[in-house]
Amino acid sequence: MTDSTTATATKAVHLTTADFDEKIKAAGTPAFVDFYAVWCGPCQQAAPIVEELAGEYAGKVFVAKVDVDESRELAERFGVRSIPTTIVLKPAGEKLEESDRTIGFGGREKFVQMLKKASAA
Repeated sequence: MTDSTTATATKAVHLTTADFDEKIKAAGTPAFVDFYAVWCGPCQQAAPIVEELAGEYAGKVFVAKVDVDESRELAERFGVRSIPTTIVLKPAGEKLEESDRTIGFGGREKFVQMLKKASAA
């Protein structure tokens, strides 16, 4: 398998309120979390890019998705009032520390900037 084939095999992990903290902390890397809804047009535009970037940044940044309709508690906890909202989180002891956030879909390049910054930290 080539590196590009390996990279595309990795997908964003769908998280729920029940497993969010455990999986983010277990990843051992910063986490890029896409808060979305199935009915949201800009979220649908962002989805294939998030999936692609999950493969490209595998092992460097944990890429996850949270459906705000299924996990309203998480949306409230992180102050997500508009979607899509993308947040970069880093484990800080027992807590999760936010290091970056973007509201709306700013295109692939905005996501790449966030991921590069997260993976460099």
